[in-house]
Amino acid sequence: MNTQYLTAFERSIADPEGFWMDEAQELSWMVPPSRALDRLPNGASQWFPDGMLNTSALCLDVHVAAGRGDQLALIYDSPVTGVVRKYTYSELLAEVNALAAGLSAAGVGKGDTAIIYMPMIPEAAIAMLACARIGAVHSVVFGGFAPRELAIRMDDARPKVILTADAGVEVQRVIDYKPLVDEAIAHAQHQPERVVVFHRGLAGTCQMGARDIRWDDFVQAGAEVPPTPVGSNDPLYILYTSGTTGLPKGIVRENGGHAVALRYSMEHIYGIQPGEVFWAASDVGWVVGHSYIVYAPLLRGATTVLFEGKPIKTPDASTFWRVIAEHRVVTMFTAPTAIRAIRKEDPQAELLQAFDLRHFRAQFLAGERCDADTLNWTRDVLQVPVIDHWWQTESGWPMLGQCLGYGLDAVKPGSASFPIPGYDVRIVTAEGAEAAPGEEGLVCVKLPLPPGALADLWNNTERFEQGYLTPVPGHYFSGDGGYRDADGYVFITGRVDDVINVAGHRLSTAEMEEILAAHPGVAECACFGVHCDLKGQVPMALVVPTGSGDFEALATELKAAIRHEIGAIASLKAVVAVERLPKTRSGKILRKTLRAIADGVEYKVPSTIDDPTILTEIEQTLQPSQP
Repeated sequence: MNTQYLTAFERSIADPEGFWMDEAQELSWMVPPSRALDRLPNGASQWFPDGMLNTSALCLDVHVAAGRGDQLALIYDSPVTGVVRKYTYSELLAEVNALAAGLSAAGVGKGDTAIIYMPMIPEAAIAMLACARIGAVHSVVFGGFAPRELAIRMDDARPKVILTADAGVEVQRVIDYKPLVDEAIAHAQHQPERVVVFHRGLAGTCQMGARDIRWDDFVQAGAEVPPTPVGSNDPLYILYTSGTTGLPKGIVRENGGHAVALRYSMEHIYGIQPGEVFWAASDVGWVVGHSYIVYAPLLRGATTVLFEGKPIKTPDASTFWRVIAEHRVVTMFTAPTAIRAIRKEDPQAELLQAFDLRHFRAQFLAGERCDADTLNWTRDVLQVPVIDHWWQTESGWPMLGQCLGYGLDAVKPGSASFPIPGYDVRIVTAEGAEAAPGEEGLVCVKLPLPPGALADLWNNTERFEQGYLTPVPGHYFSGDGGYRDADGYVFITGRVDDVINVAGHRLSTAEMEEILAAHPGVAECACFGVHCDLKGQVPMALVVPTGSGDFEALATELKAAIRHEIGAIASLKAVVAVERLPKTRSGKILRKTLRAIADGVEYKVPSTIDDPTILTEIEQTLQPSQP
């Protein structure tokens, strides 16, 4: 490990209050905090408890006041509509002020909640920043969620206003948003006072009701709204994530620790300087979009890219390279799924040759475990460091990774590298002891959690304590399994429920996927356990082949590779060819659903699925599949 990183990490663990108090000095507080940390009886943390600030002002006003109002703040690139629009810091501040004035006039103020249900357009980011400006709590709901899911979130967050758009675009398909909002309101018990609709002109006639108002009629152009001072631990946003009970969990992100942590991460993890262009190819409906499309780049005074498109088919597999080249992106962040999709369409990266990427410094990957083959391919074609890093909605920013700002160590494909300063990551056995090098266990973080990580769930502290603090006392329980090797590199093997038990042997399906994905005949794969009366579970693999050759021969080779690399106990029950895999909209493969289909048991279509028709195809392929 390099000295710079090691010095920072060791201080952050030995003296968290001093370390983070120094980082807090980098922000312009309205009331500077006098102390760094209050530890609550349940183990949760309250960072900078007596400080006051405003996140919107830190993202916008401070840069304008410093004379950088003419610098680009946000670049909107939409290949699905053919539009590129750019906002300077001064222009973005004016847009945020105009919406904040409209919200204030509608009676929305400090502590009120607002739901943002929008496609990937600048107005989504403007809505987030406008809520933050007046002290309102925003909850962005991913635009593809069905009305029932939106209604559940409405009843939990109880928004005073909903901000939406008439339509979004999915590749070449227009999706009407307003009818989905109307249906959700009809299902919900809580009724918002206002629905503000941004008209893009994509959906034809948009039906407007008594509570509805057009965005252009709602905003107050030219208005100036002073930023509302809020406490460091006042909530900035609620972001719902799936839970084991079927009801979503409302992750609460507070203002102060969030701002300190994200500014720190932009400088030290991603190595971004003010004025440089950073791109997170995600969606504002997910935590990546909150942290690294909207807040972190603007807190750092950088330029952020908001992209409305896909890695392929908008128009082709060169889209990412075009955006990087055209907008002078220096560091990018996407999911391995996106890279695999590009690779499948353009395996030799021939389309990349048309673009000048000499300014591009690093490619970060996260959102799902990255197999070594995908990481190596990306590094080979881009000729820059490719860094897999690990974090969660709950953490809000990376927990494992490498820090460009401190200098890179060697990357080990398959590993998310080292704990980020502030995160005392431990691998704990089922008995509660620290695991030995190479021994798999539960991935936990010794308390206290650093600034920016969750401190509670919205209106459900009991669920927060039971889900995250109780399983491993004194630690945050991530729900993931993994191990640390002799060199200190941490490997995430997947969710604990992705570990299968075959005749008493615990086997990692992620490890099997790593082996399968390394075969040149495999474009994508998913491995999961299916029921077996004799062994409890046996592994099955679904494979998207790279070509149309002899699949039976490929399956034989893949089974042999698993037996060779892991052992006979890991013998695959079956290797099945499929055209595509069912995924969430954020790119995660729905292994639990695949397991249910293969076992022939009833399942619920996940609300987060990208395309439900895939499940019908999988059912026809797999059932019956009893061993």
